[in-house]
Amino acid sequence: MQKITTDKPVVVFSLLGILALSLFLQHEFNIKQSLLFLTGVGLGLSLMHALFGFTGAWRVFIRDRNSAGIRAQIWLIGLSSLLFYPVIAGVFPSLSAGAAMGQVGFSVLIGAFIFGIGMQLGGGCGSGTLFTVGWGQVDMLVTLVFFIIGATVGSAHLGWWLSLPNIGKVSLINEMGWLPALITQLIVLFIIYRLVRLIELKRRQKLSDFSAKIHQGNKVDQLIFGPWPIIWGVVGLTIFGFVTLLLAGYPWSITFAFGLWGSKIWNALGGDVSSWAYWSGGYPNKALNQSVLADITTVMNFGVIAGAMLAAALAGKYAPKDKVTRKRMLTAIVGGLLLGYGARLAFGCNIGGLLGGIASGSLHGWLWLVAGFSGSILGVKIRVWMNLDKPYGASV
Repeated sequence: MQKITTDKPVVVFSLLGILALSLFLQHEFNIKQSLLFLTGVGLGLSLMHALFGFTGAWRVFIRDRNSAGIRAQIWLIGLSSLLFYPVIAGVFPSLSAGAAMGQVGFSVLIGAFIFGIGMQLGGGCGSGTLFTVGWGQVDMLVTLVFFIIGATVGSAHLGWWLSLPNIGKVSLINEMGWLPALITQLIVLFIIYRLVRLIELKRRQKLSDFSAKIHQGNKVDQLIFGPWPIIWGVVGLTIFGFVTLLLAGYPWSITFAFGLWGSKIWNALGGDVSSWAYWSGGYPNKALNQSVLADITTVMNFGVIAGAMLAAALAGKYAPKDKVTRKRMLTAIVGGLLLGYGARLAFGCNIGGLLGGIASGSLHGWLWLVAGFSGSILGVKIRVWMNLDKPYGASV
């Protein structure tokens, strides 16, 4: 195993920041808010050490037919479904949680498609943007800023989009029963798994390996300092995702906080979001009128950033010195706007809409997957056209 030069000052800073914010949340709010922040730290550490993301995995499959990342995502969705379905269905009386539901209609179809384009141009999805910001990538900070702007504008327009044709919210658990729905979903995931595996073998004549990063040395050191094989990332995200479901009462989500931050900033600058239908009632209105740290998605997002920063520093690769070109800045801006706007229309990003939706039995999650992946195909084509990426098949 290669010797790692840990960035000790950043490690110390990260640990002190995590400790301070967790204690503050416990003192000012409650222990649950502190635990949710620490759960976010665990998610960020898992994302960073495994370099687990949807954007890059989809890109290399679309461009080169490398399916390792997509197969890992299928494992994540499948394992999460196994844990989520019985809890959401109320099988265990002592446990209760709700699904990540969204309307099945044009809002999700168009929003996820826009998001798919944006994730390829912006360089990250919802979770990917957060953990790469924690990693110290400057261009991704630009993507995050415009992600927030896009989500804010999207929340202003959401009422109109929801008036477009839709069939409402559809729960597979309610429609089929939790066990038949779970079995059906696992069969569909297995078929997709076999299909992407077959596509890779046909193009590359070999199958990419989940265990490519497992070293023969000390596994404890690898667990702490990384890098992790993809399957370790799947396990970490599954565990912390399930903890989120139990603590928060609903699946892990990310992008609600972005619209909240942007709307609060707009209010502070003299704007008025009270006339926007999205913020006029329910939880959004409550969140808008209380401390931002009272919002679960906010504290978990902060946790993801902090966890990724800690992981990057432990691995000795915090703040990579990559050159940021004007073209990259342009795609970060445009991609961020599309990410934020699309996520708001689609009831979440790749985490809240796709993973949370599918794993909790919402039909809109499957629509999100099809539309988001279709948008990514176009986004990859644009990247290749702009010479931001290798030509198709160049790395096979």
